[in-house]
Amino acid sequence: MADVIRVPNAKIALSTASVYPERTPDAFELAARLGYDGVEIMVGADPVSQDIDVIERLSDHYQVPVLAIHAPCLLVTQRVWGRDPWAKLVRARQAAERLGASAVVVHPPFRWQREYARDFETGIARMRDETDVIFAVENMFPLRARNNDVVPYSPDWNPIDYDFPHVTLDLSHTAVSGSDAMEMATKLGDRLAHLHLADGVGVTNKDEHLVPGRGTQPCAPILERLANSGYGGLVVLEINTRKAASRTERIDDLAEALAFARLHLAASA
Repeated sequence: MADVIRVPNAKIALSTASVYPERTPDAFELAARLGYDGVEIMVGADPVSQDIDVIERLSDHYQVPVLAIHAPCLLVTQRVWGRDPWAKLVRARQAAERLGASAVVVHPPFRWQREYARDFETGIARMRDETDVIFAVENMFPLRARNNDVVPYSPDWNPIDYDFPHVTLDLSHTAVSGSDAMEMATKLGDRLAHLHLADGVGVTNKDEHLVPGRGTQPCAPILERLANSGYGGLVVLEINTRKAASRTERIDDLAEALAFARLHLAASA
């Protein structure tokens, strides 16, 4: 029998963070122009990213669905949607439900968020039982200071060995942490529910988010592995284009990233 090309059910989304310093409306425009399947909303400092009414209108206008919500978990977004981390997750879940998104991406707590960190595993499990939206906990990375690892997250930067049913694997973060991304994907198995597709070369303390194929991470093998396993989660291009010399260069980077993902998700069976 001749080989056939099999493309999995996985959809490819554009993170709104990928167009920075352009803004959330620009991400919808570019996702529509380039043919992405949808967007992941990075809830951040941009007021539009925080306003679900506006997001809904943008989605309708550009006919680009919102496929995931990235909750405001960064240091620079500690006051976005209030200070209570659980309230942020509830609001992210409500946004996902309203917009028809399947997933909320969440980082592990910072160590100084002691109460939140203490109840994080049980709290995520409880929230999972309240909705069909999944909460996919993302792998982060330790920081390096004076030849020592400093871990700002609790229970850890790496969620793989904890009881989280859904995990986001970020391939820029594996570069920073020096992790074996293929080994992590293997250990996760069906728990790998969300992929942040980017690249990196492993610069200390630098989260690069390169266009896939421009670094050292096994972006192509992981996509091919997902294709062969019938992966049905999301592939989200979360790349850094802030240094693009022009809008044309930014669009070229986003187009190249999408082409890379589509190519390697077409698996020869």
